[in-house]
Amino acid sequence: MTGMHKIFRLCAVLTLGALAACNGPPDDSHAEDVQLQLTGTWLRDYEENGTRVRRVLVLAQDGQFGEMSTVTLRDGMLVQHRHIGEWHFDGTNLKRRYTSIDGQKPSAPKFPYAAFEVRFESRNEFIGTDNVRKRQVRYQRVADGTLP
Repeated sequence: MTGMHKIFRLCAVLTLGALAACNGPPDDSHAEDVQLQLTGTWLRDYEENGTRVRRVLVLAQDGQFGEMSTVTLRDGMLVQHRHIGEWHFDGTNLKRRYTSIDGQKPSAPKFPYAAFEVRFESRNEFIGTDNVRKRQVRYQRVADGTLP
């Protein structure tokens, strides 16, 4: 076999290998890794228009979530909320579907979905971008059992 034939054969093998890789199944490992990283307890603590909000979000490995929040109004009055639902990570967005809002099944006009594009600042902190409402939220990992 001449040198030219060897080069041609090598190019053909490399081309076929590249085409096979393109036709293979998509690599879901990144999405699965991020979903595992999101699993746990997260705190969002912020103030808005004189109202203080502490929100604890628990993302369970089985795809369920719980969300508790304590809102301190300007006059010092406390309001608490508890929500549950289902969550998943689609490769870009953390998506939540609420199945219970303060013990009630969601109905109109409440919108029982939330989706945030996720960007990790560190292993224990992520920023979620709500592209519909054009706002960002920051969550920090906290110990399991943390209350708002």
